[in-house]
Amino acid sequence: MAPIPSPDAEPEDSPEAYVGLEAHRAERLARERGWHPVRSLPPGTIITMEYLVGRLNFEVVDGRVRRCWKG
Repeated sequence: MAPIPSPDAEPEDSPEAYVGLEAHRAERLARERGWHPVRSLPPGTIITMEYLVGRLNFEVVDGRVRRCWKG
């Protein structure tokens, strides 16, 4: 019987650390810390609700991260 695959671990990084940063800087920093993919979204964007391990989402207002969440 084949082993059951387990998802890769998420980076040990707090999403709150990105709030207030310029979006481009936050995206670069997130990738350096192991997040993949990284999404920057304007407020109110309609997105799917699936949880993707390792993905980091930014809500960007006026070029700065206003909110950040995993998945």
